[in-house]
Amino acid sequence: MACFYSGAFAMTAGQGQDAAPASTPERIVHGGSLEQAARLFPDAQLPWIDLSTGINPHVYSRKPAPTWALTRLPEPGLHVALCNTAAEAWGVGQGAAVVAGPGTQMLLPQVMMLVMPGVAAVLSPTYAEHRRAAAIAGHQVREAQSVSALYDADLVVVVNPNNPDGRALPREELLDLAAHLKRKRGLLVVDEAFIDASDVESVTDCVGREDVSGALIVLRSFGKFYGLAGVRLGFAIACRAHAERLEAILGPWAVSGPALVAGQAALADTPWRMAMRKRLAAEASRLDRMLIGAGLSIVGGTGLFRLARHDRAQTLFTILAQHGVWVRRFEAESGLGADVLRFGLPPDKAAVRRVAQALDRFRATFNDG
Repeated sequence: MACFYSGAFAMTAGQGQDAAPASTPERIVHGGSLEQAARLFPDAQLPWIDLSTGINPHVYSRKPAPTWALTRLPEPGLHVALCNTAAEAWGVGQGAAVVAGPGTQMLLPQVMMLVMPGVAAVLSPTYAEHRRAAAIAGHQVREAQSVSALYDADLVVVVNPNNPDGRALPREELLDLAAHLKRKRGLLVVDEAFIDASDVESVTDCVGREDVSGALIVLRSFGKFYGLAGVRLGFAIACRAHAERLEAILGPWAVSGPALVAGQAALADTPWRMAMRKRLAAEASRLDRMLIGAGLSIVGGTGLFRLARHDRAQTLFTILAQHGVWVRRFEAESGLGADVLRFGLPPDKAAVRRVAQALDRFRATFNDG
């Protein structure tokens, strides 16, 4: 395992220079916007409870970032220390390196440019930004509904466990796919953004393995599990050559001082991580019981969110919003259907009560109908 600091390497001449697409894909609308909620439901109960994202409501908190983290440019040693801590926490093996950036969202297009423009396949339905990032990198993007449909692509993206349905592929299936792509000089990107709150087996320890090295990159989120999405910190685990190139693109000071401090403290705190996994599992089970009691079917999820189905999901969405509870809904063309809603975990007892009240009202409306 090796760690690199932004700005230490120069991009190889000619690499990636033909990757720009003819046009930039349109911006995608996601959950997490309470401004949008307030516009659509100006008379909703306040304050809003945002359950539209898969972010841990129980924030990892320690002392505020020291003043020097705000007033000085980040030191290279802090960046390297953070990458080393992440590598140890996630079991990154020899031959691989950890690259830290200002959120995986910013890393996505750079990762997609590690292979020459070709055909990109995204195992779908899933988080839409992967498709957009691949298009930005110049790939012809298509969605695939099965693993077998991924094998003829040059770039493959798999979210594991998946957002929003929690679908998970076995570790060996992913490694077989990566080995296949290596033989054709392709790349498999495995996004493990939600793996910290699940029992899915990671492939981070395999990135440097000879049979997949150079053909497998793993993305890891920080803000979701630690509840610090605003810190904007994310990671790519890659072979050394890919890591050098990513660092060259990112340049110096890619990660802010406060993010370096927060990430170092949180990733080193193994007892907190283990205790939080148990807490989230218990709270997800409680949410399951609430939703099932209101007549919904649980069709997927992870320890940070639940995907539930009801043929009157749009009515439930409105009732929840009127109670000031903002959840994630989907359009009919999303591949999921308009009869599903994704629920994040309520942050406290007051939020649980508010959700329960909205579900009670929905159940009564449904029974009366």
